[in-house]
Amino acid sequence: MIERVKTGIKGFDNLIEGGFPKGFVVLLSGTPGTGKTLFSLEYLYNGVMKFGERGMLITLEQNLADVRSQAEKIGINLANLEKKGSLILMHIPSTALNAHTIDEIKKEVKKRKVQRLVVDSLSTLAINAPIYTPIKDIALRDIMNYKAFFSPPILGNFVVKRFVHNFICDLKDIGCTTLVTAESPEKGEYLSRDTVSEFLCDAVILLTFESMGGDYSRNLLVRKMRNTSNNEDIHPLEITGKGIVIHTLK
Repeated sequence: MIERVKTGIKGFDNLIEGGFPKGFVVLLSGTPGTGKTLFSLEYLYNGVMKFGERGMLITLEQNLADVRSQAEKIGINLANLEKKGSLILMHIPSTALNAHTIDEIKKEVKKRKVQRLVVDSLSTLAINAPIYTPIKDIALRDIMNYKAFFSPPILGNFVVKRFVHNFICDLKDIGCTTLVTAESPEKGEYLSRDTVSEFLCDAVILLTFESMGGDYSRNLLVRKMRNTSNNEDIHPLEITGKGIVIHTLK
C-alpha cells in the first residue's frame, strides 16, 4: 500500500487518492499570478498544523518578508511557526547560487529533520545554471552524444537541461515529499520553460489563469501523478482569506 502525504488543501487531496505518494518530487507549474507560491505555503503550513510534519521553504526569488506577507493573504501566520522551529524559511539569492547549493540544501534538510520541502523556483535555478556550472563538469562524452555543433546558445541550453536533471535527481535522494515551482510558457507543447522537469518529476500540477468574466479565473489540472489514479478534469482554483479552495464544476 502506498503511503500518502495529505496537502490539507480544501478539495485537492480527493483528486489524487488522498495525497501525494510519500517521497515524491512534484512540479507545480504555472504562469505568474496563478497561485504557485500560495499553494506551496499552504502545503507546508497544513503539514505542521494538521499533520505534525516539519517543513522548509527555500525561496530563490522573494525575500522572506515578502513571503510572510504573501502568506497572510490566505490567513497563514508563518512567524509563529518559525519561532517554534516547525517551519523553516530560507532565502538563497541568485548571487549566492553555486555548484554546491544542492549539497547545502541536503545538509539543512537532514539537520532540521524536514519532512516537507518546497523549492521556489526551479526556473530561477535554471536561468543561473550556466553561470555556476563549471565547464569541467560537462563531460566530453555528453557533448559528443549530443551530436551537434556547440554554439554558445546550444551549449547553454545543454547545461540548463543537464543541471535540471541532476538537481531533481538530488531532490529525490533527500527523501522529503517535495514541491518544486516553475514558470510555464504561455503557449507551446512544454509545461515548463526548462522543457525537461515535467518528465523528470514524479508528478505535475499545472496552474493556469484565464480571465473570462466568470466566478473563477485560476484553474488547476493534475497533469501527471505516478502510482495514482488521479482526476483528469480541470478544476477552478480560488484564493480566499482562509486558504486555497479547489472547486469541482458540475
